[in-house]
Amino acid sequence: MSHISTRKKDHVDLTITDQTQYGISTGFDRYYFNHNALPEVNFDEISTQASLLGRSFSFPLMISSMTGGYSDAGPVNAIIAEFCEEHDLPFGVGSQRAMLVDETQIESFAVARKKAPNAFIAGNIGGAQLIGGLDKSELKLIIDTIQADAMIVHLNPLQEMMQPEGDRNFKGVLSGIEQLVKDASIPVIAKETGAGISSYTAKRLLNAGVQAIDVAGAGGTSWAKVENQREDNEIANFEFDDWGVPTTVCLQQISALQWERSFELIASGGIRSASDIAKSLCLGATFSATAQPIIKAIKKGGAKQLETYFEHLKHTFKTLMLLLGCSSIQEMNRSLLIEK
Repeated sequence: MSHISTRKKDHVDLTITDQTQYGISTGFDRYYFNHNALPEVNFDEISTQASLLGRSFSFPLMISSMTGGYSDAGPVNAIIAEFCEEHDLPFGVGSQRAMLVDETQIESFAVARKKAPNAFIAGNIGGAQLIGGLDKSELKLIIDTIQADAMIVHLNPLQEMMQPEGDRNFKGVLSGIEQLVKDASIPVIAKETGAGISSYTAKRLLNAGVQAIDVAGAGGTSWAKVENQREDNEIANFEFDDWGVPTTVCLQQISALQWERSFELIASGGIRSASDIAKSLCLGATFSATAQPIIKAIKKGGAKQLETYFEHLKHTFKTLMLLLGCSSIQEMNRSLLIEK
């Protein structure tokens, strides 16, 4: 197993532990729902349909990027892909850098499209790999391997700085993203990996041409903690374990830009419940995304446990909608929240 593959496996194993979660809050606990005692809504008629990048889905949840690039990732990606195919949900694979370095890892990503021929699947590459421009043949391989419907660029300077072998140069990432937008024939999504995206950064990304921003705010999995807990990390620095902008702060800052620009806003970073998803939508998100609960469910009981998790999540979300007096996602807005 290559060094990158070993690291990818370590990452997945560590993210499902309580020791790698942020000590600070996402901020969702700062809000109450504005209960509607007279909802005038029929539970059976409630629609959870939501749109992302011009496509309609059954529920406003994307299975976020984490898996791929090591031997055990193929079966996990297969379970997620089949699940997304069945439930009409979008899915983002983990960083495809590993398959560019080691072609034996290509299949761990390719299995996603084989298991989900009709699903919306997003490719993934790190911002640091775009410095100087991504070779067009590599971009083609990344897209073609999974027949990607969109391309995710993950921004993770904090995580890289916590890795002994991590990137140290981030000069040129923005121009690399701008070039990717020009070269790719599919939409580009920019996302953090858990430390959040500020309004200032969002403006620069939108100016570069990205069509969607996934805030991936602080409050969920701390990738600084993940890296610091790896057994081979000899430079662990615990001062940055809780570094980042909370998810709700990111949403408030970036949603304000929607008055002047057209883009998709995805809420992730500590999305753990139906309540988190609902509050995200009320705070201006177009869609939500999560990874840790999905991996945790699969590790616990495979596809069956994932189905159980999602059915409970969806039923709870519809109950929330009824208690807010909403029959569709489009009716959810800031007026449905009361700040503590």
